Amino acid sequence: MTAVAIIPARGGSQRIPRKNLKPFNGVPMIVGSIRTALRSNLFERVVVSTDDEEIAQVARAHGAEVPFMRPAALADAFTGTAAVIQHAIGALDRRYDYTCCLYATAPLLQPRFLRAGLQALQAAPEKCFAFSVCSFGFPIQRALIITEDGSLDAMHPQYRDVRSQDLAEAYQDAGQFYWGRSEAWLRGEAMFARHSLPVILPRHFVQDIDTEEDWLRAEYLYAALRAGGELEL
Repeated sequence: MTAVAIIPARGGSQRIPRKNLKPFNGVPMIVGSIRTALRSNLFERVVVSTDDEEIAQVARAHGAEVPFMRPAALADAFTGTAAVIQHAIGALDRRYDYTCCLYATAPLLQPRFLRAGLQALQAAPEKCFAFSVCSFGFPIQRALIITEDGSLDAMHPQYRDVRSQDLAEAYQDAGQFYWGRSEAWLRGEAMFARHSLPVILPRHFVQDIDTEEDWLRAEYLYAALRAGGELEL
């Protein structure tokens, strides 16, 4: 079994400028993801895909490889992750059985979750992917919307009077990692499909980071998890 970790990290983050290099817990954000990947002992290589020379220098200084620079055509705000991973797989000098996309902005990711994802995929040869998810904190069927006149309304009126315990539990993409068979990545198989497996994370280990408010909440969560001894350091 061979596996490679690929960390996408473009230089042009818009909502939080230079997000991948902004200090988190005393080091550039991307360093946490690199260290987690290395600490898991699952990967023959930890590769960063970037178009930015400063990100490349930081990545190399902390144990990752940057064997190629990402083309500008794959480094804009509209390019999806799958295209970046496909390019990276093709740019490497050999093919690995498993490719794990690991986001640069996943400071709460733990090696044990990565191990669980690989184990799940290895145990199910008919599946293509295994990735991090967590449950929603409230039934999504009972979501509310604000109408054009500023009033509240039910997004799904048919569930307005259904007890929450009678509604199916829903899960969200936790935005941390995506294990996949390399051939499935290259074929462009859909991620959110029945050939994928869930790696269910506790909600207090999940925080997507797109805004300054997200960043602050991630810092609070990290501090609390560290104080509670839940982080693998």
